[in-house]
Amino acid sequence: MNERLALNECVGGVTAPLGVTAGGLYCGIRKAKKDLALIRSDVPAHVAAVFTLNKTQAAPILVDKQQLEKSPLCSAVIINSGNANACTGERGLNDAWEMVDVSAQALGLPREQVMVSSTGVIGQYLPMEKIAAGIRQLSAQLTREGNKDAAEGIMTTDTYSKEVAVQFTLGPSVVTIGGMAKGSGMIAPNMATMLAFITTDASIPHAVLQKALNYANNKSFNRITVDGDMSTNDMALILANGLAKNKPIKDHTEEFQLFCSALEYVMIKLAKMIARDGEGATKLIEVLVTGADSEEQAAGAARAVANSNLVKTAIHGADANWGRILAAVGYSGIDFNPDNVEISFGDVPVLKKNYEVVLDEEKARHALVQENVVVTINLNQGHHGARFWTCDLTKEYVNINANYRS
Repeated sequence: MNERLALNECVGGVTAPLGVTAGGLYCGIRKAKKDLALIRSDVPAHVAAVFTLNKTQAAPILVDKQQLEKSPLCSAVIINSGNANACTGERGLNDAWEMVDVSAQALGLPREQVMVSSTGVIGQYLPMEKIAAGIRQLSAQLTREGNKDAAEGIMTTDTYSKEVAVQFTLGPSVVTIGGMAKGSGMIAPNMATMLAFITTDASIPHAVLQKALNYANNKSFNRITVDGDMSTNDMALILANGLAKNKPIKDHTEEFQLFCSALEYVMIKLAKMIARDGEGATKLIEVLVTGADSEEQAAGAARAVANSNLVKTAIHGADANWGRILAAVGYSGIDFNPDNVEISFGDVPVLKKNYEVVLDEEKARHALVQENVVVTINLNQGHHGARFWTCDLTKEYVNINANYRS
């Protein structure tokens, strides 16, 4: 993080920035849980987004890509949970456009300024009469205090809503960034990896905003994994409405660096919440790789360890099985010398260079029974590092996903 950045966390999630309202309600998509959310900017905002790289893409992803081609501005985002509207063909595409149109009409907005998102079960059609009625009702009750309802409205198997907001100064202006996310299962690191909606009152042009989102995404949502499965609906989206009245942020400036650092902070906070709330999880696991030849090499090694089911089950059982970690680095595809690797759990070293085992089982187990576990892997061949976040893999994960459609 930029050393000149002074961040203050604040309340409000996506409605913390000036000129943003939101809300959420139950419209009948699923059983007795909020299943519809709406975010509104009082003025048109510059918008940037990243989407899943899955070849099978849900209807809302296809619609949003077309919307971005038409306009760099967005004033509202409509989101439903409980139904992914994925693999639903022409009908699903028409339904996504209907969600856009109903929202635009209810809010008095141009069609091209509404984005749409869905999450839930794949291969089922949306109950559009219920959703359209819900959108009309919700559009009339958006408030600055509606962030919590909105955050609940996008949840699926999440056990808690995920929100964060921060404030910082750019020149004489106070800028706010707020966000909410959902994600618990079907999380794999490759562009977005869940749903995230971020708002800011910063003044920043579309192209510069997209660059900032790409940067922060690669440091955050592209660095988490729960089960290695990439969804059909993954996206992260940011709206910037300029109401903070700061001097417009330009690329290659100190202001851009400060904004990127603040955005990275918000997105990492949300990413870690998602990893901690992995389906059935009991622990947040941070995999830190140091001593690599490049950040890319470090990230490759960290990704392999974080995706390893064997590593995650061992940590769930507080088993200091360092061999599984070294094996995962070995198949990660990076170039390294296994003789030089050192591994620690928290501040407890377990492996030194030349395979010298220094494992104290009791101390290692104590480090592994914590709710937050740090696995440090020093490759001892360079000066670069990277972090990944994941969770332990439990029997409850199997139970949840064996009955997901029930």
